[in-house]
Amino acid sequence: MSGVSGRVLVVDDSEVIRQLIRVNLELEGFEVVTAADGAECLEVIRRVKPDVVTLDVMMPRLDGLRTAARLRATPDTSRLPIAIVSACTPADLDLGETVGVDGYLGKPFDPADLVALVRRLMRLGGGVDGERDGERDGEFDGERDSGFDGGLGGQRGGRSGRFRPERTERTDRG
Repeated sequence: MSGVSGRVLVVDDSEVIRQLIRVNLELEGFEVVTAADGAECLEVIRRVKPDVVTLDVMMPRLDGLRTAARLRATPDTSRLPIAIVSACTPADLDLGETVGVDGYLGKPFDPADLVALVRRLMRLGGGVDGERDGERDGEFDGERDSGFDGGLGGQRGGRSGRFRPERTERTDRG
């Protein structure tokens, strides 16, 4: 498929949110596959071989943080870039950092922030069965600012940044 920027697996129990994310990413040239919860994500991930996965936290059967932990524990997906797209608590942010999530975008979010986060995670490389260009274990190079910053969905309006819960300011937005 010409013009495709990469494949994203979007996992959220809300059909409306899945469609919102899908439309915004497809408009930017991404191929998007969706799943309704973490259990479905684990069932389809080897078939669709995404370059990036976005996970909601609160989902039935298997939540986003436990899904991320399972992806990190499996050799074929251990280096797959993962972003949480959810309204999270500070405890969720800490757990996300512990399991090795690469990025966070709080709900509600600006579609431009979603696209920017997915693009940054695409640059990490990896994917299913792939190798990543960047470091793991929470280490980030100067280029990568696509992680947690403590943005808490409705409280701070969809902010994203480094995976550091104590950071709450973004210098690139007015």
